[in-house]
Amino acid sequence: MTINSSSRAVGGLRAITRYQWLVFLVVWAGWTLDAADFGLFSLVLRPALTQLLGFSQTGTLQPAQLAELGKIGGLLSMAGLLGWAFGGFLFGILADYVGRVRALMFSIALYSVFTALQGLSVGIWDFGIYRFIAGLGTGAELMVGIPLLAETLGETYRAKISGIMMTGGAFGTFLGAWTYGLVGGYGWRYVFFIGVVPAILLMLIRRRVIEPDRFSAVQQRRRAVSSGRTIATDDREFMRFVPVQLFTRENRFNTCVGLLFGLGSLLAIWTTVIWLPTILSLMVQKGGVAGAAAVPFVSRGMMLWSIGGIFGYSAFGFIADAFGRRPTIAFYSIGSIVAGLVLYLALPSYEPWYPTVLPIFGFFVFGVFSGHAVYFPELFPTQIRSTGVAFCNGAARIITSFGPLVAGLLVGAFGGSFNKVTAFMTCFAILSVIAMLLGRETKDAALPG
Repeated sequence: MTINSSSRAVGGLRAITRYQWLVFLVVWAGWTLDAADFGLFSLVLRPALTQLLGFSQTGTLQPAQLAELGKIGGLLSMAGLLGWAFGGFLFGILADYVGRVRALMFSIALYSVFTALQGLSVGIWDFGIYRFIAGLGTGAELMVGIPLLAETLGETYRAKISGIMMTGGAFGTFLGAWTYGLVGGYGWRYVFFIGVVPAILLMLIRRRVIEPDRFSAVQQRRRAVSSGRTIATDDREFMRFVPVQLFTRENRFNTCVGLLFGLGSLLAIWTTVIWLPTILSLMVQKGGVAGAAAVPFVSRGMMLWSIGGIFGYSAFGFIADAFGRRPTIAFYSIGSIVAGLVLYLALPSYEPWYPTVLPIFGFFVFGVFSGHAVYFPELFPTQIRSTGVAFCNGAARIITSFGPLVAGLLVGAFGGSFNKVTAFMTCFAILSVIAMLLGRETKDAALPG
């Protein structure tokens, strides 16, 4: 198998090799199943907590019970996001030392097993533990997969293909909503058992993926320097512990810009990811539809949101190549705020406008995450790229992991209104706009060596 990671974009799509498409498929599939896991969690969060907390599963919940649901749901969501954050950062460091492929495969196995185990939960505590460990694997997969794909593609339509890869986030949410529509009626435990599917896929594809040329060159240089040979004048800096290199004079400004971008995009979406199914069920309930009869409406709403995200992810790379990374990220961030405020505050009922606004909101609030796959790798050199991507995303997740908890606690303060709280959290996308005003443009620049 011949790999040419730095092939130039000539001859249209024929410039992308079969192996590059394979790596794309592996990373895309992993990210798709990651997103499906989080989508499934949010879809079954309300019925799972209703049962585990001992609330009535047939009657209408009281405001105090809704507040309790918000608090416990926020804590469990925070556990998953903290796992995602720490998993991405730890596996990012690991990937910069032992390789992207090994780290990627172990992360997929980890989140598959512990997602399924959530279906065996008997209480809040074990549910939270399984959620945290599943989050470790879920967070690691994308943070390792982004550098793997960027380095395998080199300069071959990197922004466009990376943006399309990120459609896995919306496809995963769509897949989760579709799966929920199929098996949700059998109970929330069966929904989690679907989590074993990624482990099966892992066994089928593992041996066909190898390390990118760029990372192999880094490994060779490390071995040479460790053996006492002098390769370049910056050998000492090159061999420093990878996380420390993020804050050297050459890298710290890019690290801070990436972190701020990560904060804005993650704060804007995670409260929606966790509470949108609940909001949809409450909006449908206003029309007199509740219980199992509401499942198709919630499932359809989540799928429409995801479809908008698919288009948003896909369009990002094309827009970024035409107008630049910074204007594109700012455009998506402002669009998220406007569409989110309309969705949550201006629409009084599910019909007729929710099915129209949901895909528009999905286009922006999902699509901006293609900037993570496009912009983050372009900020860091190869020897720290995986750690840099993981830090900008993972450190932001540690901070934003408190977002759903804060939002859940604020539900009581806002009179039980999930809509107002989620609208408020969406406005944090303004941080991504500020990051783009500060950051450097990387359009037309080669991937740092």
